[in-house]
Amino acid sequence: MSERRLFAAELEARLDAVLFASHSHRSATGIAEGLEALPRVQQEKLLDWVAVAAQTYAEIGYLIATLAPQAFVMLDDASFDAWVLAGLDAFDRDGGRAAMEVLRDLEGFRLKLDGDRPVVKFAEIEARLSRFLQGLSGRPLGLSISASGADAWTDTDTLYLPGQLDAQPQAGANRKLYKTLATMLWAQARFGTFGSAHCDLDAALAPWQGTEDQERALQWLAALESVRLEARVTNELPGLGAEIAAVRGLWPPSLEPLLVRLYQADATLADTLACLAECMRGSAEAPHLPHAVRIDPAIALRVRAERIARHKEILSRAIHALKGSAGHPGQRDEVMAQLAAEGGAAEINLAEKVSALPPEARAAAQSLLQDLGEVPPECLLPAGPGVWQATALKGDAETLASQLEPDCRYDEWDYRRKAYRHDWCHVFEADVPAGAADYVGAVKARHAALIRQIRRRFEMLRGENRMLGRQPEGEEIDLDAMVDALGDRRAGCEPSARLFCQRIRNQRSLAAMFMVDMSGSTKGWVNDAEREALVMLCEALESLGDAYAICGFSGWTRTRCDIYRIKHFAERYDDAVRARIAAVEAKDYTRMGVAIRHLTRLLLRQPARHRLLVTLSDGRPDDFGDEYRGHYGIEDTRRALQEAREQGVRSYCITIDRHGADYLAHMYGAAGYTVLDDVKKLPLKVADIYRRLAS
Repeated sequence: MSERRLFAAELEARLDAVLFASHSHRSATGIAEGLEALPRVQQEKLLDWVAVAAQTYAEIGYLIATLAPQAFVMLDDASFDAWVLAGLDAFDRDGGRAAMEVLRDLEGFRLKLDGDRPVVKFAEIEARLSRFLQGLSGRPLGLSISASGADAWTDTDTLYLPGQLDAQPQAGANRKLYKTLATMLWAQARFGTFGSAHCDLDAALAPWQGTEDQERALQWLAALESVRLEARVTNELPGLGAEIAAVRGLWPPSLEPLLVRLYQADATLADTLACLAECMRGSAEAPHLPHAVRIDPAIALRVRAERIARHKEILSRAIHALKGSAGHPGQRDEVMAQLAAEGGAAEINLAEKVSALPPEARAAAQSLLQDLGEVPPECLLPAGPGVWQATALKGDAETLASQLEPDCRYDEWDYRRKAYRHDWCHVFEADVPAGAADYVGAVKARHAALIRQIRRRFEMLRGENRMLGRQPEGEEIDLDAMVDALGDRRAGCEPSARLFCQRIRNQRSLAAMFMVDMSGSTKGWVNDAEREALVMLCEALESLGDAYAICGFSGWTRTRCDIYRIKHFAERYDDAVRARIAAVEAKDYTRMGVAIRHLTRLLLRQPARHRLLVTLSDGRPDDFGDEYRGHYGIEDTRRALQEAREQGVRSYCITIDRHGADYLAHMYGAAGYTVLDDVKKLPLKVADIYRRLAS
């Protein structure tokens, strides 16, 4: 007998219990009344999902509850779950507004599941487009959804694209169209659509501003510029130009007479404006081109002017400071400053002394070159008082791009959703910088007796042999086999000829990864103990011959999960590794799940039959903010360990957290961890645990 449906009052009470954090303070009464007619199983499913969503953002839970009656009509149970997860994933990537759009578009979601049309949402391609544009422009450009929802345009700082595309019927074509539109918007800023020192776009459009032909002029301008910009892109990037041509298709007949003048590698805005004047003399409407993007001169020119002024000021002050540091503060007429910004390098020549520009000034110079085609001469003169002030930005454009783009991304398990948060954690790899050269030598001298003790234990492990009995030949007689053979002979049976013992050496095929906690809580004596344990372990492991690597981990939120390489698998235990061990120090937080996933991936690349992952830590999973702390982090770490175990990696944890038994058994299993009551025992315990696991 099925359970009865919940009444509206009961539904309202349960919704209020989980939606109390909603800033809207809206009543759940109307929602509860709409849910009353649903079957009990759907009511319970909805309430579970609302509770999960509300932990991420209460307004998402409220919207899911509001749309649920309609969603249950359009979607089956599995599709309903996928719809909610799609909204939560959109929130993870792009925030609340994007999540609301995904959830409200029930029809689009259903059609996407059914494959009726290849709809592509901005949120699905934003991350890839952002990386593409970073490499294309050499400087970060903003990406956002156009307010109108359908147009593509730029203010030269941010590219505004449609919220979704379904114009192309072929699979994958709408993704290419998104890429093409983004390229054309980038090209507007790169190839002078908004004017230069020699061509004023605002003045050229003045005859039609405020008239009934204003909109027609802008449409013609967009079409003509798309021809010129495609030619410029094709000249510099032929592969990208071919992709644009494939999206564009055949040229409209009305544009064919103009192609000879505009589709040129050296065509400028002046050529476009000359063609525009000719087209506007008639009454023909501008042709439609799939890759034509709207041009909004008023906004773009204002933003561009503000950016140019800002970058002029930054560059002028930087050059002024460098002139002063070069010893020429009062000899302006004698100082000839020249700027070179070819290939991303920017430096000035001051009285035959070449000086590199600071990072922000270098970025400003590159931006001015893109906007104006040259660095304004006035930037090469001192501009007001003051000296160069460094900013938080570090490195040139290439370094900044590498800082923005992680080495890899990993999913993270959200136990509340019972699903992964896709590409949620960003991993950055780096070698630990060299530390004190004499540190390892001092540790070896201080703990020489203990190192010898550990090494002897490992040598015993290396030298263990096995005696195989009942062999056809060997060094010794197998007495058990001989007795059996005599018994068989007396019984009238043919005795076995396998009467010997053969001694063989164990063939080891093992790779071990040591994962070292470098979170801020290890600062002090814990960090000292970790370094000493690594020194003793490496000294002993060298006698064993196993493949092993050492990596530290720390980070700051999901977007900065740092892996510090101390020793690679293919690397010898040499002076460089010893110097890195000396430099192991406390960093930030302890986001363990992503570190386990990354180091498991490195382990699986090793050609070994057995793989070990040994963690040295001083506490439970933790990170900045409230979400990862507590049960969320423990469940994610447990899931990462399960994934490793399923792939054949054995895991073990050694911790000095006295309360570790409260959560380690849940993560590693009852026999997968050790809690130390004294950090001084860490070096010997690490060696003993490894010996036991590797036997």
